[in-house]
Amino acid sequence: MHYEIVDFVIDIVQNSCEAGASLVELRIDEDDEGIGFEVGDNGKGMDALQQARALDPFVTDGIKHPGRKVGLGLPFLQQALEQSGGRLKLESEKGRGTRLSFRFDTRNVDCPPVGDLVGMMVTVLCMPGPGEMLIGRTRGGYSYLLRKSELAEALGNLEEVSNLVLLREYVRSQEEGV
Repeated sequence: MHYEIVDFVIDIVQNSCEAGASLVELRIDEDDEGIGFEVGDNGKGMDALQQARALDPFVTDGIKHPGRKVGLGLPFLQQALEQSGGRLKLESEKGRGTRLSFRFDTRNVDCPPVGDLVGMMVTVLCMPGPGEMLIGRTRGGYSYLLRKSELAEALGNLEEVSNLVLLREYVRSQEEGV
């Protein structure tokens, strides 16, 4: 079960990375009323039937997790959004990629806690798979963009502990501006 909103985001970005995407984009837009996320990729995509099944908790393709008879990531997200007055939009085209947008009303008493945004960004930036990952963050009039290729060029291998410490500090410094 996901306890924080960032847990949902990590799960969705991981799905994008595992879908054969060469580019994954994460957008985070926050204001006084809520926080929204958009995850887009240019991976394998889904047809209309696969999209409907992705939201069904009792269906899984059996490939990603052999032996598992349920797929709960998106259904749990959908449930959390419904309970807290949020909304979800799933768009996908077979062979072209997927875009998932969702927004939580953080004023709602049933909204899960957001969690550690800095830790989430560091985690997804270190995921294997896509050749490029972009994270755009906006709050009020301030925004910044993290580009995995530029960070790796400046810091080195993002799997090394010393570089992860520097990455975390850099993301934290950007987040202090919002």
